[in-house]
Amino acid sequence: MPTACNVVVLISGSGSNLQALIDSSQAGADSSKSSPVRIRAVLSNRADAYGLERAKAAGIDTCVLDHKAFADREAFDAALVEAIDAFEPQLVVLAGFMRILSSDFVRHYAGRLLNIHPSLLPKYKGLHTHQRALEAGDGEHGCSVHFVTEELDGGPLVVQAVIPVRSHDSLDSLAQRVHEQEHLIYPLAVRWFAEGRLRLDAQGAMLDGQPLPSTGHLIRP
Repeated sequence: MPTACNVVVLISGSGSNLQALIDSSQAGADSSKSSPVRIRAVLSNRADAYGLERAKAAGIDTCVLDHKAFADREAFDAALVEAIDAFEPQLVVLAGFMRILSSDFVRHYAGRLLNIHPSLLPKYKGLHTHQRALEAGDGEHGCSVHFVTEELDGGPLVVQAVIPVRSHDSLDSLAQRVHEQEHLIYPLAVRWFAEGRLRLDAQGAMLDGQPLPSTGHLIRP
């Protein structure tokens, strides 16, 4: 059986995407078709992040590193790198990790750092994406998985889920439907990477040896 891909997940909050990754990685554990993903550890900058409880319930190692205990971002990120690398990951996954990462951190994990963002990038980088989509009167909204680069929310796209914005959508209803898609496409992208199908090279994001389009792989549920 191929060696599992060690994954470290970084969180700051409730960890709903973490739970989707845990569920996906454990699916088929009792069958011949086990997941290639092994979530080795979950790290958080907040000791009260509920995602830590999700990890503990799944028997996954946890680590808390309080960013407020460090003099600056660079010092925190250096300590974070040391903590992550202790688990020897092939992939680092940002799942609601509410910290802007330093250039040194991003370069250290170049090509093996994924993030999920609640918009159809390059639209609506940053925060309040659902509100901005509603205010703009967009007909479509969704979420994106991308490789992380030094440009905030700007790395090569891997996969996007596109949903219609309904006339009666509220901020909450739209956010809920986007979350549902996040929980599908993030495990998919992580599995692609673990299977050796997804990589980042000089041409950008590659799937099965072919360059992905600038939009990434589009899914319309």
